[in-house]
Amino acid sequence: MDRVKNERRPSVFPNRPWMMSLGAAAAGGEGNKGLKGIVAGGITGGIEICITFPTEFVKTQLQLDEKGGKRKYDGIADCVKKTVRNHGFFGLYRGLSVLLYGSIPKSAVRFGAFEEFKKRSVDANGNLSPGKRLLCGLGAGVAEAIFAVTPMETVKVKFINDQRSAKPQFKGFYHGVRTIIKNEGIRGTYQGLTATIMKQGSNQAIRFYVMETCKDWYRGGDSKKTVPKLVVGAFGAVAGAASVFGNTPIDVVKTRMQGLEASKYKNTMDCFIQIWKNEGPRAFYKGTVPRMGRVCLDVAITFMIYDSFMDLFSKVWK
Repeated sequence: MDRVKNERRPSVFPNRPWMMSLGAAAAGGEGNKGLKGIVAGGITGGIEICITFPTEFVKTQLQLDEKGGKRKYDGIADCVKKTVRNHGFFGLYRGLSVLLYGSIPKSAVRFGAFEEFKKRSVDANGNLSPGKRLLCGLGAGVAEAIFAVTPMETVKVKFINDQRSAKPQFKGFYHGVRTIIKNEGIRGTYQGLTATIMKQGSNQAIRFYVMETCKDWYRGGDSKKTVPKLVVGAFGAVAGAASVFGNTPIDVVKTRMQGLEASKYKNTMDCFIQIWKNEGPRAFYKGTVPRMGRVCLDVAITFMIYDSFMDLFSKVWK
């Protein structure tokens, strides 16, 4: 009976290497770290964006504002006041559906890629060297820029930019995407790809580097030591602030390249030159304050939620 009981049962999916690989990934503790990262990251992204979207909306509006007669807002408070007055409180959530649809795969790709890169880069004690922390974060940022962020951000910026028009043309998410693709093709959802790769790559390189460095400092080199969630949140806020100071100029260029008036720029470099020449260097830090508030809260919440789900998965997902 024991012999029969222990015999290998025929596979339900014979001659399917991809199913065997998936099964192997789900069976191993370290082998499924990337898969756990994808699931935990996706859930995290959906929760986080619902909390922080109004600050993203205000930041984007201020970055789209130009000098002179075309300027619509005098600052953060004025932007919030005019938006609520003209469109109601939920006007601050215009474009949320776009970011919500995109945040789940974006966060899933980011954390799944990072966990996969990290798994292949840690030393015998489970620690990452400073250089590898930077590279793993950079790889995660580039992956999310290509597979999720660029189309999502382009559509989001066009939605918010559309609201600034006297007669908005987008009636909803699907109508907006359909209109953009009809008028501009798939390339219309990939505007600012170079700037987005630069932004996301530098963003995640800075954030994961700071986060992993802070965690390593707290643990004293012991990779198995648990970091309290509130401490993780504090480290996340520091990582977010560092990324804002490090790449807001890239974020401004990316936003302009993805707006409805992006056609007036020949390419990313031309956009940079025109902003510098017409608006001055201070224009590259437009929206820094609302972005700082959003990003610090965003990164703190994201890492706290993500770590909580990863801890849960380590107990229930063997």
